[in-house]
Amino acid sequence: MRIGILGTGTLAAALGEGWARAGHEVAIGGRSQVKAERLAERLRHEVLAVPPREAVTGCDAVLLAVSWDGVEDMLGSVGAADGALAGTPLMDPTNAVTHGVGALLIEPGESMAQRIAGLAPGAGVVKAFHLFPADQWTRPPGDGRSRVAVAMCGDDAAALRVVGELIRDVGGVPATMGTLDRARQLEEVAGFVIGLAFAGFDPSSAVPDL
Repeated sequence: MRIGILGTGTLAAALGEGWARAGHEVAIGGRSQVKAERLAERLRHEVLAVPPREAVTGCDAVLLAVSWDGVEDMLGSVGAADGALAGTPLMDPTNAVTHGVGALLIEPGESMAQRIAGLAPGAGVVKAFHLFPADQWTRPPGDGRSRVAVAMCGDDAAALRVVGELIRDVGGVPATMGTLDRARQLEEVAGFVIGLAFAGFDPSSAVPDL
């Protein structure tokens, strides 16, 4: 597949590396062309550094790897409101939470994934990759670690299938939790995990071992 990554941070780097290693064509577009070029050079595997609009053109999937408060600007820069992402699986790993606390910063009854769907009409928005730290995806699959379940949700069945393939390519197991109206629940889980971690607790110790 050709995968466009919007952003140049740690998650963009980790998943970009994993997908390129799996044989996908990866194009990175960031607000800073210099940072995009540096990241592409570091990742090798013929990863491309291109302007954001070009990164999403002709892609089989797009990762929106920017901070939650930069989502609107980034989507605006690629023409999402005009349908530039229509028909494209759009992965949303954002967490709109207070640093160190994990409380959601969006209005009750709303989710970042649903907000993104409104900003990118026609895109197949899938909430995914928002729960694990970036370094989860930097090791090759099959290196002895257990395969983690990546919870995701979305309204577009085809987009969910594509994202499921990309999850497997970096060593995860896709776990579809339903349609996009469950995205807030997944985002609340991320806030719960973040809050526990910053309070000094292992989040896995707070989840029943079934």
